[in-house]
Formats: sequence, structure tokens, C-alpha cells
Amino acid sequence: MARAIMIQGAGSNVGKSMLVAGLCRYFARSGLRVRPFKPQNMSNNAAVTEDGGEIGRAQALQARACGVAPRIDMNPVLLKPETDTGAQVVLQGKRRATVRARDYARLKPELLSACLESFRRLATEADLIVVEGAGSPAEINLRQGDIANMGFAEAADIPVVLAGDIDRGGVIAQLVGTKAVLDPADAARIKGFLVNKFRGDVTLFDEGTRQIAARTGWTALGTVPWFADAWRLPAEDILDIRSSARAGAFRIAVPRLNRIANFDDLDPLSADPALSVEVIEPGRPLPVCDLVLIPGSKATIADLAHFRAQEWDVDLAGHVRRGGHVLGICGGYQMLGRTIADPKGLEGAPATVPGLGHLDIHTTMRPRKHLARVTATDVESGDEVTGYEIHLGETEGPDTARGWLRRDGEIVGAADPTGRIRGCYLHGLFAGDAFRAAALARLGAAPTGLDYDASVEATLGALADHLAAALDLDALAGLATVVR
Repeated sequence: MARAIMIQGAGSNVGKSMLVAGLCRYFARSGLRVRPFKPQNMSNNAAVTEDGGEIGRAQALQARACGVAPRIDMNPVLLKPETDTGAQVVLQGKRRATVRARDYARLKPELLSACLESFRRLATEADLIVVEGAGSPAEINLRQGDIANMGFAEAADIPVVLAGDIDRGGVIAQLVGTKAVLDPADAARIKGFLVNKFRGDVTLFDEGTRQIAARTGWTALGTVPWFADAWRLPAEDILDIRSSARAGAFRIAVPRLNRIANFDDLDPLSADPALSVEVIEPGRPLPVCDLVLIPGSKATIADLAHFRAQEWDVDLAGHVRRGGHVLGICGGYQMLGRTIADPKGLEGAPATVPGLGHLDIHTTMRPRKHLARVTATDVESGDEVTGYEIHLGETEGPDTARGWLRRDGEIVGAADPTGRIRGCYLHGLFAGDAFRAAALARLGAAPTGLDYDASVEATLGALADHLAAALDLDALAGLATVVR
């Protein structure tokens, strides 16, 4: 019979996803059948599941921590921002609608029903479900119709542990203040709290822990020191890629697009100490580097305009003239072409715009989304590449004749006549050690021979140990209640 506990945050980015991943690995290693669950996530960094849908990448990492394949039921509602006021709603793995923020409330009853359905389906195969909230329950202006935090906890009748982030400062106010603003019934659902990201001697916060417990009545579960190896795990936020940049000799520049999407291509690169991955913020020029990698985008035409507004198109042209290498993946691949056409307005207003012109290809947006896990072969090295496709566009043109990947007997991707400018739709290709080493060696890099999968597995294990040393995990497990 499954039991469940929900980890919510006293603010955004308090480390909920990392905490849940570590808890999943710890309890799975203890012999329990553990499953992660996040009712609603907002992210353009999606993972393609084996059952043919898409979920937040953080839940895919948490599934890995449990030792199981990611499934759509682990994140039944995924919001993928397309504009400042609207997002695509992915419901149980499939696109449901694109809605403006003000209209999203209309969908809430349907979405909550789907969340509960997925949650209970997971419960049939689990001993423990670790649920992750989104944002903070202190956002009481969003409580009506909520499906992400207390609204879901109430509907599923599960207890909550509240996490605070001491690295930001004001953690006592975060936790005590959350109780102060919550409805008494919601506050009573919180059974324990923990403090995350402490730097230094955690005993210095003992009095703070006592004060929080005295003012809230919640069980103190412990204080988690800063986990220095967090950068070794796949990142959900592009800022985590930036903070983990290594000082390797081979320099990779990644322009930060407004609607950057599926940037997990960068994780294995940033993990290799022979490489330096630098995310270039708007307003900064593209630096002199060995490779410019243009990542995926949720709104390619809009992000192409953003790219030009930073004058990165000028910087990129100079990089090409100097003999530099360029790789575009998914939306970045489309941008490198001659034109991008969106006649039905699938990603914004209907338009046809000139691309950057470095590849002789043309892209047309089509309603059918390509969504699949993919195995391909590097034409030059023969190394196998595994990854996924998640895009709307169809791309054709003379440079596709120089495709550099083979999938199901078909050549895919494109390259210019020099071979220095390339693109493809395949995400995740650098996770394969042999391909990554061969591809980078062709560019003049000297990778260290990193075993990326082994590194991720070792880091998940270290994270579980880290939490076990800091928290009373028996007490936390004891707070979980039976799923009804």
C-alpha cells in the first residue's frame, strides 16, 4: 500500500527538485519502490518518456534516482511558456491547449482530475511517492483552484514538509511567514520543515531551528549543507549550467535565448573539465571561442529576433569568418537556415522570416509535433547516439544532403560545405561518451574520457548520502500517509 509525502518550498528555487531526487535515491536504495510526482511543472526543458509523452526534465532525473524509466504520470501537467502571458499546456504527456495566463483557471478542474488520476495510478506500483510542489504555498493569491501545492495536497489528502533556502537569507521569515499567511487548515497540513543550502557549520543555526519550531509547531527535520556537486547533475534551470561552467581549454559559447528549451545538450559538456561552457547573457557579445552552440527554443522566430537584437548575428558571422565551428540543435538548427515559415502561427503570429543564412536549408512549422526517443549513428565515427526529438518544424534544403547522422537508414541533420557549421533536431546526443569524444576531437578538443552516466549515478548516490547525514529521514518517512 503506497504512502506519500509532499515537499513544498517556502519560495521558488529553494532546491525542491534536488531534495526530491536525493530522497528518491535514498529510499529506493533502502529497498522501497519509490516514484516521483509533480502535479504541475513550468519548464521548457522537457524530457520525452518511453510511453510517448513529455514531462519536466527534473522528474526524469527523479525517476532515474528511483531506478525506473520516466513516465507521463510523474508530471501530468507541464506548462511550457511561449510568451510573457501565455503557455502551452501539456496534459498527461500531450499538448492540450495554448492559453493565456488569465484563462488558465478555466482548465483547473480538468487538470486537477488528471493529476489525481496519474497520482493514484502511480500509487498502484509504489511503496512511497515523493511529491514535489511548485513555487510556494505562500503565494496565497493563487490558492483558489491551486493544483501545484496545497490545492493538490488537500485533494490527495497528503502531508507536507516545507523547505526553506538559507543561502538567500531570511529563512526564518520564509518559514514562519509562510505559516502566518496560510489558511489554518493548510498550515496544519505541514508536518515538518527543513533548511536547505547552508554554508559552513550547521550547528550555528541550531537556535534558528528552535525558533522556527517554536513559532510553527512543525517538526524540525534538519539542516542540509550546501551540496557542492549539484552541478554534476542534469540542470533544470539554464542558470545552473552557467554556474557550473568549468575552466577547460576548449571554449563553448551558448547564447541565452529568451525561450531557451531542452538545453540538456549542455549537461555532459559542462561536466567535462576539458571544456568550458559559457552561457552568454543578453547584452553581452559572443566571445572569441572554439564552438558556438545555439540551443533549442520554444518560440524560434521570436528568439531569432531576440538573437538579432543582441547583435549576436554579427558576432556569429565574425566567428564563422575566423574559421570557428557552429552547432545548432532543434530551434538553433532552424535559425541557422535561409528562412523559417510559420504560416499557421503555431509559435506566435503567422510569419515567414529570414534565418541567419549559414545553412542552405528552409524550415516550415507544421501542426504535428515530432515527439520520439531516437537512436542514431554518427556517420563519421560510427558511434551510436541516443536522444530524443521534440519539435514542430520540417526542414529541407541542399545542405541536408550533408547530414551527419543516420537514423533508420536515413541521413539526417545538415552541414555546410566546410563541415564547420552543422545542425540537427536530435537532443541529448552528447550524453554518449564515445560520440562526444569523437565529435569534439574533430573540433580540436581533448575530452578527458568522462563517463557521463557513471558521473550522474555517483552524484545521485552522493546526494542521497548527503541528505541522510543531514536529515532525520526516518522521521520524514514516518510523516508519509497512505494514499487513498
